[in-house]
Amino acid sequence: MELPCEAELQLLFARLNYQFFNGEAPDCAISYNERFSNSAGRITYSDRPLAIELSSKHFRKDPEALEETLLHEMIHAWCFVKYRDTSHGARFKAKLRECGLTSIYHDLGNAAPSQESKRRFILRCEQCAFETLRRRRPQSPASCPRCNKRRFDPRFPLTIYEVLELRPIGTTLEGAFAARRGPR
Repeated sequence: MELPCEAELQLLFARLNYQFFNGEAPDCAISYNERFSNSAGRITYSDRPLAIELSSKHFRKDPEALEETLLHEMIHAWCFVKYRDTSHGARFKAKLRECGLTSIYHDLGNAAPSQESKRRFILRCEQCAFETLRRRRPQSPASCPRCNKRRFDPRFPLTIYEVLELRPIGTTLEGAFAARRGPR
């Protein structure tokens, strides 16, 4: 099943607005966000009109959950305009039940990134052996947070190493059993 386009999402919003809010839900700009992997939807209150973003990755996998997720975000918008409340508190839950939804949670799990980068970088301090893993190469100079607590100190630079191969070597579960058995 193909996902509705953004114009069709606006029509769905209008139908839900009159069905559940008597037209009182505020106008919202609705769009898909391809980057969402851990969240099915989100509302942003700082924009005018309010902005609702939905995870296209989640709804390609489970298109039936789109209407319920949009309704969930609309309840947030309604609570914000009516009560200045952005939480999943009592007002939100009361309206949720009134709309026929039973839970504030979407059990959609995580969606794998559409194009996950294989690039990884290790930043290492050669003085204290501090290491951190990054997906992106740093664009500005960085110094070791252990050797220097201030912003940047050229005396404690981090060396950048690119990880060239990602190769699975087992699971943590296998590693735990091997550690219990001891060396062979």
